[in-house]
Amino acid sequence: MDFTKRELLALGASSLLLAAGSAPAVYAQEGGAANRQVPRRRATTKLMFKAPPGWPNALASSPEGLWIAEQKPRGATEKRYNLTYAADVTESVWLVDANGKVLKTIVTSGRNTSGLAIGNGFLWSCALSTGTEDGVYQFDMNGKMISHRQVPLGLPDEGGGIHGAFWQAGKLWIYANRLNAIMRIDPVSWAPEFLIPLSGLSPRYHGIAWDNGTILIVTGNATSGYKDAKFGLERYDASTGRLTEIVDFADGSADPHGLIVHNGKLISCDAGIHPGWPVNDSPTWGNIFEINLA
Repeated sequence: MDFTKRELLALGASSLLLAAGSAPAVYAQEGGAANRQVPRRRATTKLMFKAPPGWPNALASSPEGLWIAEQKPRGATEKRYNLTYAADVTESVWLVDANGKVLKTIVTSGRNTSGLAIGNGFLWSCALSTGTEDGVYQFDMNGKMISHRQVPLGLPDEGGGIHGAFWQAGKLWIYANRLNAIMRIDPVSWAPEFLIPLSGLSPRYHGIAWDNGTILIVTGNATSGYKDAKFGLERYDASTGRLTEIVDFADGSADPHGLIVHNGKLISCDAGIHPGWPVNDSPTWGNIFEINLA
């Protein structure tokens, strides 16, 4: 039997999961997503307010309000952008109201935060591309670290970076960069339970959000600056892993990084640090904005 590259990747991921001693489900697109018609729609963005000073790179939602996580690039990214943070390597997470007023600030020892979730009374801060400091940092609501764990199915001390997260029904979902897949993790046993390999139709993926039984993930093209950028979303069925929709942003839209559905609105943030771009190249950097689907 002949397999497509995507099917082989899915089979490989499935083998890793079985080897880990669990029995999660792994789904790939039959024949590959590029070989079937996927519905497309358009979207526009509308600025809401400016985030607190810093680079807002991840979002989460709770009844108390909207949570925004600060990113401080480190390692190769820090050098690439000629950034320095001196002795202050802490990162803040802000709780804000509908107008952006800061209600609470939690100072954490997170690292290059690129994903955030609120669940079980904890902050789950996800790190990107920092080597052994990658993974998920669990903090209490005062910023005290409870645990630091790597992405499952990888090296015990370096499981790869994370570029998005959310909490749903007692489980932590992440976008695992190394696997190029969305993974559901049991937060107690830390066992991987479900894996959705991404379509590979986009060279850039970022924030993820739960939306009525589906998962949305930010997409983007490979470009050296904002003027050539194309943004969008892919939507996956959360129970089957099937790609069900592609969303294309209108020209001139804000650059999406984090993603969340909050009070019925699809919300993102423009961090200002974008791979391959000059710092703050986007004209809407630092803003929190709404995504409106046509």
